[in-house]
Amino acid sequence: MGESVSGGIAAQREQLAEDLRAYGASFTELGRRFAAQIGVHSTDAFALLEIASAEARGVPLSPALLSSRIPLSSGAMTALLNRLERAGYVTRTREHTDRRIVTLRSTHQAKERADAFFGPVNTRQDAVLSQYPSELLHQLETVLTQLRATMDTQLTRQAGDV
Repeated sequence: MGESVSGGIAAQREQLAEDLRAYGASFTELGRRFAAQIGVHSTDAFALLEIASAEARGVPLSPALLSSRIPLSSGAMTALLNRLERAGYVTRTREHTDRRIVTLRSTHQAKERADAFFGPVNTRQDAVLSQYPSELLHQLETVLTQLRATMDTQLTRQAGDV
């Protein structure tokens, strides 16, 4: 019995992984097109989306936290933030009691452009999600969070081996 359960779980994991890869590829392509539309490199656009997303969750990022999400050297991150700031999409402020800590904020212009670009797909995805009970969606969030944690653990272990 353990073998069939194990095989069934492995098959489900593989199918879920394939679906997530395909979703990720579509998300990446959408991000690439957003970058082209606003005239920045795709890495810059993904950084902008990370900044805006964290800000919307009420936990704005510092450059160091952004670096943990988008692995770049310190110099490359500074150059990326300089480009986004020059383009009018990001501001750097010192809001923390420790004035050495910089907080990244997306500008009104960046939010407007992102809302215009992503609004239609967000509306369609909301329509899909609205077909499912909230409890199921919460379970899915939990599963995805736990799966990501297993990957993060592996990445941390491998980083220690390098």
